[in-house]
Amino acid sequence: MKTSRIFIELRTVIPIIAGCAIYAFGLLYFIIPNELMEGGVTGITVLLNYAFNISPSVSTLVINIPLFLVGMKILGKRQSIYTGLGIASLTIFLWLFEFLIDRGMIVPFRTEHDYILASLYAGVTLGAGLGIVFRFGGTTGGSDIIARIINRKFGFSMGQIILSLDIIIIAMSLFFIPLERILYTLVAVFIASKVIDFIQEGAYAAKSITIISDKAEPIADRIAMEMERGVTLIPVIGVYSKQAKHMVYCIVSRQEIRRLIGLAKSMDTRAFIIINEVNDVHGEGFKEE
Repeated sequence: MKTSRIFIELRTVIPIIAGCAIYAFGLLYFIIPNELMEGGVTGITVLLNYAFNISPSVSTLVINIPLFLVGMKILGKRQSIYTGLGIASLTIFLWLFEFLIDRGMIVPFRTEHDYILASLYAGVTLGAGLGIVFRFGGTTGGSDIIARIINRKFGFSMGQIILSLDIIIIAMSLFFIPLERILYTLVAVFIASKVIDFIQEGAYAAKSITIISDKAEPIADRIAMEMERGVTLIPVIGVYSKQAKHMVYCIVSRQEIRRLIGLAKSMDTRAFIIINEVNDVHGEGFKEE
Protein backbone atom coordinates (compact mmCIF):
# COMPACT_ATOMS: atom_id res chain seq x y z
CA MET A 1 0.00 0.00 0.00
CA LYS A 2 2.84 2.36 0.91
CA THR A 3 4.72 1.46 -2.30
CA SER A 4 1.58 2.15 -4.34
CA ARG A 5 1.18 5.55 -2.66
CA ILE A 6 4.80 6.45 -3.43
CA PHE A 7 4.31 5.43 -7.06
CA ILE A 8 1.20 7.63 -7.36
CA GLU A 9 3.08 10.60 -5.90
CA LEU A 10 6.00 10.04 -8.27
CA ARG A 11 3.58 10.13 -11.22
CA THR A 12 2.74 13.68 -10.12
CA VAL A 13 6.14 14.86 -8.91
CA ILE A 14 8.21 13.75 -11.93
CA PRO A 15 6.08 15.62 -14.53
CA ILE A 16 6.17 18.80 -12.41
CA ILE A 17 9.97 18.60 -12.28
CA ALA A 18 10.15 17.87 -16.03
CA GLY A 19 7.81 20.80 -16.79
CA CYS A 20 10.02 23.16 -14.77
CA ALA A 21 13.07 21.91 -16.69
CA ILE A 22 11.40 22.64 -20.05
CA TYR A 23 10.27 26.08 -18.86
CA ALA A 24 13.74 27.00 -17.56
CA PHE A 25 15.32 25.84 -20.83
CA GLY A 26 12.92 27.97 -22.91
CA LEU A 27 13.62 31.01 -20.78
CA LEU A 28 17.41 30.79 -21.07
CA TYR A 29 17.61 29.36 -24.59
CA PHE A 30 15.05 31.54 -26.41
CA ILE A 31 13.79 34.45 -24.26
CA ILE A 32 16.84 36.06 -22.67
CA PRO A 33 19.31 35.62 -25.59
CA ASN A 34 16.88 37.48 -27.88
CA GLU A 35 15.91 40.13 -25.31
CA LEU A 36 12.26 39.07 -25.27
CA MET A 37 10.05 39.29 -22.19
CA GLU A 38 7.86 37.07 -20.06
CA GLY A 39 4.95 37.87 -17.80
CA GLY A 40 4.54 37.36 -14.06
CA VAL A 41 7.31 37.13 -11.52
CA THR A 42 9.49 35.41 -14.10
CA GLY A 43 9.23 38.64 -16.08
CA ILE A 44 10.68 40.50 -13.09
CA THR A 45 13.66 38.13 -13.02
CA VAL A 46 14.17 38.71 -16.75
CA LEU A 47 14.03 42.50 -16.22
CA LEU A 48 16.56 42.27 -13.38
CA ASN A 49 18.84 40.32 -15.68
CA TYR A 50 18.55 42.95 -18.44
CA ALA A 51 18.95 45.92 -16.07
CA PHE A 52 21.53 44.66 -13.55
CA ASN A 53 22.77 41.35 -15.01
CA ILE A 54 21.40 39.45 -11.99
CA SER A 55 21.22 35.69 -12.47
CA PRO A 56 17.60 34.53 -13.09
CA SER A 57 18.12 31.56 -10.77
CA VAL A 58 19.10 33.84 -7.90
CA SER A 59 16.31 36.39 -8.42
CA THR A 60 13.72 33.61 -8.87
CA LEU A 61 14.64 32.12 -5.51
CA VAL A 62 14.90 35.46 -3.68
CA ILE A 63 11.52 36.72 -4.96
CA ASN A 64 9.62 33.45 -4.53
CA ILE A 65 10.71 32.51 -1.00
CA PRO A 66 8.88 35.38 0.79
CA LEU A 67 5.85 34.97 -1.50
CA PHE A 68 5.78 31.25 -0.72
CA LEU A 69 6.02 31.83 3.05
CA VAL A 70 3.20 34.40 2.95
CA GLY A 71 1.02 32.24 0.72
CA MET A 72 1.41 28.92 2.56
CA LYS A 73 -1.76 29.36 4.63
CA ILE A 74 -3.79 30.24 1.54
CA LEU A 75 -2.38 27.45 -0.64
CA GLY A 76 -3.01 24.64 1.84
CA LYS A 77 -0.65 21.78 2.73
CA ARG A 78 -0.76 19.75 -0.50
CA GLN A 79 -0.66 22.74 -2.85
CA SER A 80 2.16 24.25 -0.78
CA ILE A 81 4.23 21.09 -1.26
CA TYR A 82 3.74 21.11 -5.04
CA THR A 83 4.36 24.87 -5.22
CA GLY A 84 7.55 24.51 -3.17
CA LEU A 85 8.61 21.69 -5.48
CA GLY A 86 7.93 23.88 -8.51
CA ILE A 87 9.92 26.82 -7.13
CA ALA A 88 12.86 24.61 -6.12
CA SER A 89 12.88 22.74 -9.44
CA LEU A 90 12.70 25.94 -11.49
CA THR A 91 15.55 27.51 -9.50
CA ILE A 92 17.76 24.43 -9.84
CA PHE A 93 17.19 24.05 -13.57
CA LEU A 94 17.75 27.77 -14.19
CA TRP A 95 21.06 27.48 -12.35
CA LEU A 96 21.96 24.29 -14.25
CA PHE A 97 21.25 25.77 -17.70
CA GLU A 98 23.07 29.00 -16.76
CA PHE A 99 26.08 26.88 -15.80
CA LEU A 100 25.96 24.89 -19.06
CA ILE A 101 25.56 28.05 -21.15
CA ASP A 102 28.41 29.81 -19.34
CA ARG A 103 30.67 26.79 -19.97
CA GLY A 104 29.73 26.74 -23.64
CA MET A 105 28.08 23.31 -23.39
CA ILE A 106 24.79 24.82 -24.62
CA VAL A 107 24.75 27.59 -27.22
CA PRO A 108 21.56 29.72 -26.89
CA PHE A 109 19.45 30.46 -29.94
CA ARG A 110 20.19 34.05 -30.94
CA THR A 111 18.94 35.86 -34.00
CA GLU A 112 19.48 39.34 -35.36
CA HIS A 113 16.60 39.33 -37.81
CA ASP A 114 14.12 36.45 -37.52
CA TYR A 115 12.59 37.22 -34.11
CA ILE A 116 9.28 35.65 -35.10
CA LEU A 117 11.02 32.25 -35.13
CA ALA A 118 12.46 32.87 -31.66
CA SER A 119 9.00 34.00 -30.43
CA LEU A 120 7.29 30.89 -31.78
CA TYR A 121 9.81 28.49 -30.28
CA ALA A 122 9.81 30.41 -26.98
CA GLY A 123 6.02 30.27 -26.81
CA VAL A 124 5.89 26.54 -27.52
CA THR A 125 8.66 25.72 -25.03
CA LEU A 126 7.38 27.91 -22.19
CA GLY A 127 3.79 26.84 -22.80
CA ALA A 128 4.74 23.15 -22.81
CA GLY A 129 6.65 23.50 -19.56
CA LEU A 130 3.94 25.41 -17.72
CA GLY A 131 1.19 23.27 -19.21
CA ILE A 132 2.77 20.10 -17.81
CA VAL A 133 3.29 21.73 -14.41
CA PHE A 134 -0.31 22.98 -14.24
CA ARG A 135 -1.79 19.73 -15.53
CA PHE A 136 -0.27 17.82 -12.62
CA GLY A 137 -1.36 20.33 -9.99
CA GLY A 138 1.87 22.24 -9.52
CA THR A 139 2.85 25.88 -9.96
CA THR A 140 6.12 27.76 -10.33
CA GLY A 141 5.09 30.21 -7.59
CA GLY A 142 5.26 33.91 -8.37
CA SER A 143 2.13 35.44 -9.88
CA ASP A 144 -0.04 32.50 -8.87
CA ILE A 145 0.71 33.10 -5.18
CA ILE A 146 0.22 36.87 -5.49
CA ALA A 147 -3.07 36.32 -7.31
CA ARG A 148 -4.35 33.96 -4.61
CA ILE A 149 -3.45 36.43 -1.85
CA ILE A 150 -5.13 39.42 -3.56
CA ASN A 151 -8.12 37.28 -4.50
CA ARG A 152 -8.58 36.24 -0.86
CA LYS A 153 -8.12 39.77 0.52
CA PHE A 154 -9.91 41.93 -2.07
CA GLY A 155 -12.08 39.58 -4.13
CA PHE A 156 -10.62 40.28 -7.59
CA SER A 157 -10.60 37.27 -9.91
CA MET A 158 -7.27 35.47 -10.35
CA GLY A 159 -7.45 35.96 -14.10
CA GLN A 160 -7.80 39.74 -13.71
CA ILE A 161 -4.93 39.89 -11.23
CA ILE A 162 -2.51 37.82 -13.32
CA LEU A 163 -3.38 39.78 -16.48
CA SER A 164 -2.84 43.10 -14.64
CA LEU A 165 0.54 41.94 -13.30
CA ASP A 166 1.62 40.81 -16.76
CA ILE A 167 0.63 44.17 -18.29
CA ILE A 168 2.52 46.12 -15.61
CA ILE A 169 5.68 44.03 -15.92
CA ILE A 170 5.72 44.01 -19.72
CA ALA A 171 5.09 47.80 -19.73
CA MET A 172 8.07 48.29 -17.38
CA SER A 173 10.26 46.41 -19.85
CA LEU A 174 9.88 49.30 -22.32
CA PHE A 175 12.61 51.07 -20.32
CA PHE A 176 15.09 48.30 -21.15
CA ILE A 177 14.18 46.72 -24.49
CA PRO A 178 12.79 48.10 -27.79
CA LEU A 179 9.05 48.19 -28.48
CA GLU A 180 9.60 45.76 -31.35
CA ARG A 181 10.76 43.07 -28.90
CA ILE A 182 7.65 43.68 -26.76
CA LEU A 183 5.46 42.99 -29.77
CA TYR A 184 7.35 39.76 -30.43
CA THR A 185 6.89 38.92 -26.75
CA LEU A 186 3.12 39.17 -27.18
CA VAL A 187 3.37 36.57 -29.94
CA ALA A 188 5.28 34.26 -27.58
CA VAL A 189 2.77 34.84 -24.76
CA PHE A 190 -0.16 34.08 -27.08
CA ILE A 191 1.44 30.86 -28.36
CA ALA A 192 2.33 29.82 -24.81
CA SER A 193 -1.27 30.32 -23.61
CA LYS A 194 -2.59 28.12 -26.43
CA VAL A 195 -0.04 25.39 -25.70
CA ILE A 196 -0.91 25.52 -21.98
CA ASP A 197 -4.61 25.11 -22.78
CA PHE A 198 -3.87 22.28 -25.20
CA ILE A 199 -1.85 20.34 -22.63
CA GLN A 200 -4.24 21.00 -19.74
CA GLU A 201 -7.37 20.08 -21.69
CA GLY A 202 -5.80 16.96 -23.17
CA ALA A 203 -3.92 16.07 -26.28
CA TYR A 204 -6.58 13.54 -27.27
CA ALA A 205 -9.38 15.33 -29.11
CA ALA A 206 -12.63 13.45 -29.67
CA LYS A 207 -16.12 14.38 -30.81
CA SER A 208 -19.43 14.07 -29.03
CA ILE A 209 -22.31 13.14 -31.34
CA THR A 210 -25.96 13.85 -30.64
CA ILE A 211 -28.53 12.30 -33.00
CA ILE A 212 -32.23 13.16 -32.93
CA SER A 213 -34.25 10.70 -34.98
CA ASP A 214 -37.44 8.66 -35.02
CA LYS A 215 -35.18 5.63 -35.42
CA ALA A 216 -32.91 6.42 -32.48
CA GLU A 217 -32.97 2.93 -30.98
CA PRO A 218 -31.99 1.05 -34.19
CA ILE A 219 -29.25 3.63 -34.84
CA ALA A 220 -27.93 3.20 -31.28
CA ASP A 221 -27.92 -0.58 -31.66
CA ARG A 222 -25.91 -0.40 -34.89
CA ILE A 223 -23.38 2.01 -33.37
CA ALA A 224 -22.92 -0.31 -30.41
CA MET A 225 -22.63 -3.45 -32.55
CA GLU A 226 -20.69 -2.24 -35.60
CA MET A 227 -18.51 0.51 -34.10
CA GLU A 228 -18.21 -1.00 -30.61
CA ARG A 229 -18.80 2.36 -28.96
CA GLY A 230 -20.82 3.03 -25.83
CA VAL A 231 -24.13 4.72 -26.64
CA THR A 232 -26.67 6.48 -24.42
CA LEU A 233 -30.36 6.88 -25.26
CA ILE A 234 -31.87 9.99 -23.69
CA PRO A 235 -35.67 10.44 -23.60
CA VAL A 236 -36.74 13.81 -25.09
CA ILE A 237 -39.92 15.55 -26.21
CA GLY A 238 -40.08 17.65 -29.39
CA VAL A 239 -41.53 21.09 -28.69
CA TYR A 240 -43.12 21.40 -32.13
CA SER A 241 -44.52 17.86 -32.47
CA LYS A 242 -45.08 17.25 -28.73
CA GLN A 243 -44.01 13.67 -29.38
CA ALA A 244 -41.79 11.68 -27.04
CA LYS A 245 -38.76 10.07 -28.63
CA HIS A 246 -35.16 9.17 -27.85
CA MET A 247 -31.93 11.07 -28.53
CA VAL A 248 -28.69 9.19 -29.23
CA TYR A 249 -25.51 10.42 -27.49
CA CYS A 250 -22.02 8.95 -27.92
CA ILE A 251 -18.33 9.86 -28.05
CA VAL A 252 -16.14 8.84 -30.99
CA SER A 253 -12.66 9.65 -32.24
CA ARG A 254 -12.18 12.11 -35.11
CA GLN A 255 -11.49 9.25 -37.52
CA GLU A 256 -14.87 7.66 -36.77
CA ILE A 257 -17.07 10.69 -37.42
CA ARG A 258 -17.73 10.09 -41.12
CA ARG A 259 -18.48 6.42 -40.51
CA LEU A 260 -20.97 7.25 -37.75
CA ILE A 261 -22.72 9.92 -39.81
CA GLY A 262 -22.98 7.53 -42.76
CA LEU A 263 -24.39 4.84 -40.49
CA ALA A 264 -27.02 7.20 -39.03
CA LYS A 265 -28.03 8.59 -42.43
CA SER A 266 -28.39 5.08 -43.86
CA MET A 267 -31.00 4.42 -41.17
CA ASP A 268 -32.74 7.81 -41.31
CA THR A 269 -31.94 10.37 -44.01
CA ARG A 270 -33.73 13.05 -41.97
CA ALA A 271 -31.74 12.41 -38.79
CA PHE A 272 -30.67 15.61 -37.04
CA ILE A 273 -26.97 15.26 -36.10
CA ILE A 274 -25.04 17.60 -33.78
CA ILE A 275 -21.24 17.33 -33.48
CA ASN A 276 -19.32 18.97 -30.61
CA GLU A 277 -15.63 19.15 -29.71
CA VAL A 278 -14.42 17.11 -26.74
CA ASN A 279 -10.99 17.96 -25.36
CA ASP A 280 -10.38 15.05 -23.03
CA VAL A 281 -12.00 11.64 -22.58
CA HIS A 282 -11.37 9.17 -19.77
CA GLY A 283 -12.90 5.71 -19.85
CA GLU A 284 -13.10 2.45 -21.71
CA GLY A 285 -12.13 2.75 -25.35
CA PHE A 286 -10.38 6.09 -24.84
CA LYS A 287 -7.93 7.02 -22.07
CA GLU A 288 -7.55 4.81 -19.02
CA GLU A 289 -6.16 6.21 -15.76
